[in-house]
Amino acid sequence: MTALRRLSAEAIALVLAGVIFLIPFALMLLTAVKDQTQATDLDFAWPANWPIVQNFVDVIEARDYVLLRAYVNSTVLTVASVVLIVVFASMAAFVLQRRASRLGSVANFLVLTGLIIPPAIVPTIWLLQALGLFKTLPGLILIEVAFHMAYSVLLFRAFIAAIPRELDEAAQIDGCTGLGLFFRVIFPLLRPVTITVVLTTSVAIFNDFVNPLYFTPGDDNATVQVTLYNFQSQYNTQWNLLFMDIVLITIPPLLLFIFFNRKIVAGMTAGAIKG
Repeated sequence: MTALRRLSAEAIALVLAGVIFLIPFALMLLTAVKDQTQATDLDFAWPANWPIVQNFVDVIEARDYVLLRAYVNSTVLTVASVVLIVVFASMAAFVLQRRASRLGSVANFLVLTGLIIPPAIVPTIWLLQALGLFKTLPGLILIEVAFHMAYSVLLFRAFIAAIPRELDEAAQIDGCTGLGLFFRVIFPLLRPVTITVVLTTSVAIFNDFVNPLYFTPGDDNATVQVTLYNFQSQYNTQWNLLFMDIVLITIPPLLLFIFFNRKIVAGMTAGAIKG
């Protein structure tokens, strides 16, 4: 009887998930492949014709190929930010986990505040202007690294807690110290949690809308999410083009999640158990 109830609950959960996620996604795909006249109905009717290529070309050519530039900017932003996050967060987590002190307690408190306290937009803009990084991609990269550092440090630290200290001592006896100890002994063992951090932060940064909107205004350094915001005003009567733009923006993170969702769950679970 208990197994039957559990199976029924799982079936209901799957149905609800399908209604919440799959139905809007199906409407988006259907609208993206319709012509302008039929797309205005915003229904689930099958397309009378399939102007897929024309819709795709119109979206790509819009505003002097701004979507292509945005894809390049989003790719550079995501890759650079994730690399810096993995390197600095893993190193910081190793130090915080291995060296317990009053200074470490203060650092732990600051890490937690990074998850709790919301970012201050105006002071951050002032700081970027003072550094000459406002409206620049390097400045936005630093912002993304700072905003995702606390979350990544906590994941890395939970995983490092399960690595025996005897490995550190053995490596030190063999002559490894400092960076050599970390990158040659500890970091290779962090592969599961590193994959989790890379995938989760990549999706979050690629889909980020607020930070690029505030810190890199204009089309030169626009990301894909900002172009969607601009396209809403440009294509407010051309739903087929607007939804085609949404499809093109949704594809990369969706594929990333489909192919690596098991690794994400495995890394999160391993860190939670070992913490």
